[in-house]
Amino acid sequence: MVEQEIHHKGLIYTVRSAIHKDAQQLSALRMQIDGETEYLDREPGEAFIDVPGFERLIKTDTEKPCNLFLVAEVGGRIVGFSRCEGFDLRRFSHKVEFGVCVLKEYWGYGIGKNLLQTSINWADNTGIKKMSLNVLETNDKAISLYKKLGFEIEGVLKNDKLLADGRFYNTVVMGRFAPTSS
Repeated sequence: MVEQEIHHKGLIYTVRSAIHKDAQQLSALRMQIDGETEYLDREPGEAFIDVPGFERLIKTDTEKPCNLFLVAEVGGRIVGFSRCEGFDLRRFSHKVEFGVCVLKEYWGYGIGKNLLQTSINWADNTGIKKMSLNVLETNDKAISLYKKLGFEIEGVLKNDKLLADGRFYNTVVMGRFAPTSS
C-alpha cells in the first residue's frame, strides 16, 4: 500500500494506492478529464468505465503484483490517477505500461510528476525492467518531464490520432529502463 503526503506550491495532496471506495469518484473524474484535454486517447464518454468497472480494475490491480493503481487526493477529492499495467504473457512480463491523468485545474502542482515518480520507484523495487508510455506529440511539458525522469523516445506513430481540428497528430512512444546494478 502506497501513501505519501506532498506539499507543492501551497497545495497539500496525497498520492496513495486506489481502494474500492474510490470507484465512484474515479468514474466521474475520468469522464471530466476526458472533456478537458485532447492529450488523452478518448473523447468525452468514449470507453466509459462505470463504478463496477472501476471496482474490478482496482481489485485486479491490487491483486496482480505487476499492476499499480494510484490516486492523487486533495481534501478527500480525487483529482488525478495513474496506472501501471503489466502483462500476463511471459515474454512481456518484465514491463508495464504507464498512463496518467490529472484534472486541468490541478495542472502545475507536480501531481502527474509525483504519480509517475511513485510508479517508477515501485517498478524499480518490484523488479520491473521497463516502463513504456505513449504521449501526444504536442504535449511538450509531458515529454520534457518524461525525459527528465529517464524516459527516452523509442519511436513515433505517424498520423496516429485524429483530433477535433480535423488534423492528424503523431504519438510519441517512450520507454524507461530500470537502472542496471554494476
